[in-house]
Amino acid sequence: MSEKLQRFTKLLKEMFELEKSDLDFGIYRIMNIRKNEINNFIENTLAGEVNSILSKYAADNSQGKKRMEEIEKQCESVGVKVEDSKLKEEYAEYKAQASSGTGAAELESDVYSALYNFFSRYYDEGDFISKRRYKEGVYAIPYEGEEVKLYWANHDQYYIKTSENFRDYSFKVDVQGEKYTIHFKLVDANTEQNNNKENGDKKREFILLDANFLEAKDNELTFKFEYRVVANENDDINKLRDSSKLNKAAIDKMNKAVSGNLEFKRFLWAVNLPAPTEKNKTRTILEKHLETYVAKNTFDYFIHKDLSGFLNRELDFYIKSEIMHLDDLDTDNDVKVNTYLGKVRAIKKVGRTIIAFLAQIEDFQKKLWLKKKFVVETNWCITLDKIDESFYPEIAANDDQRQEWVELYAIDKIAGNLMEIAYSNPLSVEFLQQNKNLVLDTKHFTTEFKERLVAGIDNLDEETNGLLIHSENFQSLNLLQERYREQVDCIHIDPPYNTDTSGFLYKNNYKHSSWMSMMYDRLILSISLMSDDASFACHIDENEYERLWNVFEESALFNVGTVVWDKRNPMTGGAGLATQHEYVIWQSKNIITLNLNSDNAKSMIEYVQGLISKDGNVNEDVRREYTNWINQNFNLSGGEKAYRYIDDNGSIYQSVSLRAPEPRTDTKFFQPLIHPITKRACAVPPNGFSRTPETLQDMIMKGEILFGKDETTQPRQKMFLTADTKRQMTSVIQNGMKGKADTDKLGVGFPYCHPVSLYEVLVGAATDKTSTTLDYFAGSGTTGHAVINLNREDGGNRKYILVEMGNYFNTVTKPRMKKVIYAKDWKDGKPQNRHVGVSHIFKYIRLESYEDTLNNLEFSRTAEQEQQLSLSANFFDEYLVSYMLDIESRDSLLNLDRFKKPFDYKLKITQNNETKETAIDLVETFNYLLGLAVTGQRAT
Repeated sequence: MSEKLQRFTKLLKEMFELEKSDLDFGIYRIMNIRKNEINNFIENTLAGEVNSILSKYAADNSQGKKRMEEIEKQCESVGVKVEDSKLKEEYAEYKAQASSGTGAAELESDVYSALYNFFSRYYDEGDFISKRRYKEGVYAIPYEGEEVKLYWANHDQYYIKTSENFRDYSFKVDVQGEKYTIHFKLVDANTEQNNNKENGDKKREFILLDANFLEAKDNELTFKFEYRVVANENDDINKLRDSSKLNKAAIDKMNKAVSGNLEFKRFLWAVNLPAPTEKNKTRTILEKHLETYVAKNTFDYFIHKDLSGFLNRELDFYIKSEIMHLDDLDTDNDVKVNTYLGKVRAIKKVGRTIIAFLAQIEDFQKKLWLKKKFVVETNWCITLDKIDESFYPEIAANDDQRQEWVELYAIDKIAGNLMEIAYSNPLSVEFLQQNKNLVLDTKHFTTEFKERLVAGIDNLDEETNGLLIHSENFQSLNLLQERYREQVDCIHIDPPYNTDTSGFLYKNNYKHSSWMSMMYDRLILSISLMSDDASFACHIDENEYERLWNVFEESALFNVGTVVWDKRNPMTGGAGLATQHEYVIWQSKNIITLNLNSDNAKSMIEYVQGLISKDGNVNEDVRREYTNWINQNFNLSGGEKAYRYIDDNGSIYQSVSLRAPEPRTDTKFFQPLIHPITKRACAVPPNGFSRTPETLQDMIMKGEILFGKDETTQPRQKMFLTADTKRQMTSVIQNGMKGKADTDKLGVGFPYCHPVSLYEVLVGAATDKTSTTLDYFAGSGTTGHAVINLNREDGGNRKYILVEMGNYFNTVTKPRMKKVIYAKDWKDGKPQNRHVGVSHIFKYIRLESYEDTLNNLEFSRTAEQEQQLSLSANFFDEYLVSYMLDIESRDSLLNLDRFKKPFDYKLKITQNNETKETAIDLVETFNYLLGLAVTGQRAT
């Protein structure tokens, strides 16, 4: 095997994931199943195809050279020069052939070198991407003549990386019955060392903390890492990966720390349990999980939407721009031209064969990514007032539920009195009857109990106030398409800001393009859920504002404007300006006006009522005092100050023109109104009236028209101020509250979130009392909290959908919702008032993940298929390149045999890095697939 072929073969094995055979999850496990066949294809089939194409172009000059030697000897024997002999033309022809021909080895070397150069431009640790090249004109960007073209490196790829196991990866080990948990914990780098920020081609690495990287508590051992650019020689020792392998120096350091310290020595067996592979017979359980941890957070960030189209376009461009040159065709030597074209044909044909194989793998992954995922778990959280009291004895006897209520609501502090039943263990039915705002969670009960409970709720979907989804947000949005198409009235999200502390995983050197791909696909998927009058509000800071704006410009949404959130807390100490604001980009399905509920309207009405009560009636003193109060009240907006008049009935109003905004053409809009005193026709606005004559007469009857002293003054509208009067939202909102204060009061600690008071303003402006709000970056659940507060304030029936994939779904998001349902005011995790909860039901579901889908794939090839494939090598090669993955995995994507017992349908589901056979919820899954609005369920 030539050096160029060896180099190209090595690259192909990397691209087909054959170099990662020690990884036993996801696509790596799949490729390992057919590893030998793929290896044979790379090492033998492709080389044979290249030889076959080039053989007719590669010159075999042995006979020609032999004849030339004979001619030379004949001429020498008679003392004549070859060029003067009769054989000179024959000699010249053989000489020309010898000089123009190219040997097979040289042609093969050129082909392999060209193919290597092409594919190495695009492959990068599991992804196909246009890698940065320091040369002009390397890539071709599709352009169809648009005025402005937005393009980024990952424009045509799905972002599939999740950060679920990025900051805290854990696995459990059982050593002779003793259970241990090992954690890999990511800590933030405190400072950029030597100004060594990630830039250019520098890659971030997982680096073991230089000191205090190990700590233990009970049977839990934690290794601590940073994720940053290597800054010095010490980092080279501490980094987890050295090229494509685990760094032996770091592994030795970790093992030495465990074995050399009495505090950690009890974990020695736990980290050194054997986990051998074919390639690494001495691999330990620690090394296995380190490999998995690094791989999951380093490789495979994207799935190409059309890898075949992309690479074939790029291959054509590569051949035209870097292989074929017109000057090489400008020759009369047909042999040389044909040989040259033969090399081009070989590059293109072999290149396309490889592309077809790679596209099969990529398209297969795309199909799995886009497959609507199964609902793995469905549970309900229901306030007791929604539950028939016949269930109360079972509920009172459930100790897990009792314990949760103690932890969430401190019900054990209810001492009782003459009017109130005291807490007891077990709980009493009477206690439940007096505490009907307690939120029951069906996870604490049997499936049979859950089914009976839910079966008793009529109009189930209508009665359900919220939906929480524990899943990656692309998969959630994909599953919601049929059920919630055009039914969401507000999408309100706070995505990762793509800063160093946001936790967003991006591909090295592709920080912004990774983020843009992540945002774009989820934006496009969510737009189809928006109703005609829906709003889309997205938080962002200055780091990605411009790029996010451009992403929104690629959508079909209307631009409402950008809200500047003044946090009233400047970030001082850094270079440049002290930033104290963030942004909310606001878009909509159609043109809308955003209005806010006005607390000031209530204050204005109460103030006037107080003045009238004091004076006994409406008079000039009341009007004068109200006008002075209006002028001096800086809390009122300009629009609110326009309500400066009081009529004789004590109603507050402003005077508004009745002029049509554009000139009217219909004469009816120019019909004058009759002045009530002079009985003469009043002046008509130049453009005509904005209302029809019928509407104007109705307004006169209701006292909503203002006439002047006589008919020379144009009539105006009398617009009344009411408690429901709204004011138009301005582009600046000031709110200096801290979101962490909200979660701290609730006792559900969360490092950073926005204030719920801000979300009440934003969601309140975008919704009415029956709207549905979606947040697919739910975090701690602030959007859901805001919706519940808005309903609590005005008696509305707004609904919410929250999507969150983090492990804190169960420790922060869901508990927060349970708490704000139970009580409004909290302090140090304790409710400050009881019996003031809201009547509520929310459902929460967990979805199968993309990785679960991969891990449940099973490949099978029947004896009959094997026999057919063995009949023809060409047929087998075509099957391997184009059809193998789809055909051999067909039964495992949706196994119809399992539908014979649908309630026993199980999948291998991974949670907290533990994989278990789990029964999935087929009924719930198909409700979403079919878009069914459920009115009721029967117990099985």
